[in-house]
Parts: sequence; structure tokens; C-alpha cells
Amino acid sequence: MQQCERCSTGLTSFLRRVPVFQSLTLEELQLLSPYAAFRFPDKGEAVFLEGGRADALYILVDGLVKLSRNSNTGKEHILRLLYPGDAFGQFALLQEKPYYTTAEAVAPSVICRISGGHFLSLLERKPQLAYRFLQAAAEQLQQADEWADAMNVLDVEQRLARLLIHCRDKRGSRLTQEMELPAAKKDLSALLGTSPETLSRKLSNWVEGGIISMRHRTIRVLDQDRLVQLSRGYK
Repeated sequence: MQQCERCSTGLTSFLRRVPVFQSLTLEELQLLSPYAAFRFPDKGEAVFLEGGRADALYILVDGLVKLSRNSNTGKEHILRLLYPGDAFGQFALLQEKPYYTTAEAVAPSVICRISGGHFLSLLERKPQLAYRFLQAAAEQLQQADEWADAMNVLDVEQRLARLLIHCRDKRGSRLTQEMELPAAKKDLSALLGTSPETLSRKLSNWVEGGIISMRHRTIRVLDQDRLVQLSRGYK
């Protein structure tokens, strides 16, 4: 995969754009940069595996990554999709436990890997960074709780509406109301707890109902109010 434009500006410049690092001074970022490097996983390539030793903090620069776990029967359960700017691997790193999920690139991606030992050392020396890092971790836990609640309370159509709005906002498409489906229907249906056939049927119903238009994997929201109502649990 070719190096993306954000990579070419340098590690320090990239790290300054990551929310958890925005409170750091240039000098502090320069302390971290020698222990960071870019990786370029292709679609389907694992970043780390469930049960592997947690030795790094990862930040998605470009592309899409899924976090998943396998059940005792070998069935994959997708827990979360990650978008550019999202950090991952931090919970296992902080707890000094093996990774509890598998992280896999859903599309060709660019990832920043930061050495876990050096990052934890910097956290000990920089209370402001530790505070920002805890804030970011708390936000991720809140989002995970909200999604778990949605899986228990909302039906498939309502969960799909919530996912599309989340995807639109993470991709910065709020003004155009246009977005790409973030992953293959197989992966999206696994995340939503349904089948690819049901997912296709729901999208077709929305096209017929004038809520969205769809061309291949590109979706344009035509009735934002209706989509927001569905995402909030209203029929």
C-alpha cells in the first residue's frame, strides 16, 4: 500500500493530531516519536491476535479495523469498528494482560504502533498525558456500553440506523450526508447481530421508502430526520 499523505508529514506531526496526545508539547511528542512506527496491513491482515502479548499501543491513521472475538464454537463476534484517529490495544496494555480481541484490517490501512513499555513510562512521567489517556479510554468504554445497550434494546433496523449515523459522523460526512458502507455486508451483519440477507433487505426497504439512496456501497441520506428517529429507537 502506498504511504498516505498524513504519514509523509512525519510521526510527530501525526501524533499532534491524535486527541489523546493534543495536550503534549512538541518536546514531549518528540520523546515519544522514536518509539513509534507506521505499519501498512492489507485487507484481512491481523494487527494483533486475541491472546497475544500486549506490547504496544496502536492508533489507526487511515483505513478501517475491526475488533472481534471468537466464541467457544469458533463463531466470530465483531465488537467494534475503528476509524482514523481511534486508539486500540490500550486496555490490555494498561492491565498487563493478553489482548482480549483480535484486531484485523477490514480495508488496506495505515497504523501507528507505539512501543508499550516506552508509552507506559511516559504516562508515569507525564500526569497530563495520563489524564488525557484516561479520558479517551472512558469515552471508548461509554461508547461500548451504549452499543451493548442498543444490541439489547433496539431491533436490527434501529441498530443499522445508529451504525450509519456513527459511520457518517466518524467519516466527517455530516454536511454531504454521503458515506461508504464501512465494511462488507458479512462484517456489518456480524456487528449488528443479524444475517447479510436481512441487512440487504433493510437497506432495500429504506431505498424504497425514500430514507436513503444507494449505489454499490455508497449511501446518501435523503431523510435525515427519519434516520435519526430510527437510531433513537422510534418507529
